[in-house]
Amino acid sequence: MSHSESHAVNYEKTTAHEASHGNVKSYLIGFLLSVLLTVVPFWAVMEGSLSKSHTLMTIVVMAILQIWVHLKYFLHLSFLTEEGRANTFSFLFSAVIIIMVVGLSVWIIYESNAMMMY
Repeated sequence: MSHSESHAVNYEKTTAHEASHGNVKSYLIGFLLSVLLTVVPFWAVMEGSLSKSHTLMTIVVMAILQIWVHLKYFLHLSFLTEEGRANTFSFLFSAVIIIMVVGLSVWIIYESNAMMMY
């Protein structure tokens, strides 16, 4: 393998490694989007010019978008590669299990409290 071929292989490994772990530009984009997605609902609540339902809808939409930004820019979850798909599915599976455990625990506690009131 010549020096130029070796350099090309090392460059491909480096760019693939940087792509999987992000770079300063992607972190900056993620940070700025996160700040924007935090400021907009804060402004909507503090300003009070939107109706209650529109304010709630703004908060929910911005929260969902912020979850997506964090997953994409900070956790680097993606469907573009086979490894990215596996990581995304394992993350989603973990999230579903956690939501079920917390949700069912809250439900059990609420029902126990309701039964104690009699």
